[in-house]
Amino acid sequence: MSYQLKQSFKMFSLNSNRELASEMAQLLGCELGKCSVKRFADGEIQISIEESVRGSDVFLVQSTSEPNNEHIMELLIMIDALKRASTRTINVVMPYYSYARQDRKARSREPITAKLIANLLETAGAKRVITLDFHAVQTQGFFDIPVEHLTGIPILTEYIEKKELDDIVIVAPHNGGVVRARKMATLLNVPLALIDRRRPEHNVSEIMNIIGNIDGKNAIIIDDLIDTAGTITSGAKALMEKGAKAVYACCTHPVFSGPAIERIENSPIKELVVTNTIALPEEKRISKITALSVAPLLVEAIDRVHNEKAVTPLFE
Repeated sequence: MSYQLKQSFKMFSLNSNRELASEMAQLLGCELGKCSVKRFADGEIQISIEESVRGSDVFLVQSTSEPNNEHIMELLIMIDALKRASTRTINVVMPYYSYARQDRKARSREPITAKLIANLLETAGAKRVITLDFHAVQTQGFFDIPVEHLTGIPILTEYIEKKELDDIVIVAPHNGGVVRARKMATLLNVPLALIDRRRPEHNVSEIMNIIGNIDGKNAIIIDDLIDTAGTITSGAKALMEKGAKAVYACCTHPVFSGPAIERIENSPIKELVVTNTIALPEEKRISKITALSVAPLLVEAIDRVHNEKAVTPLFE
């Protein structure tokens, strides 16, 4: 597909996911803007924009993945630099929005950090955010600027459909994932199941019960992200114990912290399908993991925003 870019269009990438940004630039038929990110001896970040951006409509690509705080500061400093260089608009393309799980006060005296990040982006000078699969869709309400909240579900669903598995059941790994799982189940026209569990402490999961018929079926667990992989792997084990023929899993954001890769490798999961919203280092690219690109989806969103066309079709 050929995209029509106005003369004012510029796209920059910071350090979190240059591979994705380069793929997006190739699809758009443009070059990434020239900028450098350096560190002073004490760790402070210095950013230099090495070309004119006056009057430009800038799209800035940066996932706030690990190291999260470093990438957030890079993003905020770059936004400030762009604003001071007299750009016309600053559109932040943030495939993965970190701190999204801190979206409410679960206990007294806790922060709502997802809202804080939204405030920081707006204060720095962002005029629009394009992102994928917030942990909770209500996070859009934390912003007073336009947010294009895309989803990776159709990309994951298309891949699963092409596998031509029989007797599929889509499984929500926790109560909060039912809406997401139902979307995939509806697209595939297959039944839905739920792993009902409780979390005794942070990043520790305990399976309680499985609601729905999974006996003799290909069970496909779907979640927005996988962090330490405790939820997804214990869920896969429970599904196999309850009679599933095989277990597959998928998610949009492969966070993969701590013991995640070892747990996935040793789990009964036959294949784990993820997207490239977060760049995977070589040591995390094991044979069980299949990574799909979100570049075409993000490029389509950028084109629609840049040329003032409706973005709604991307949500349908």
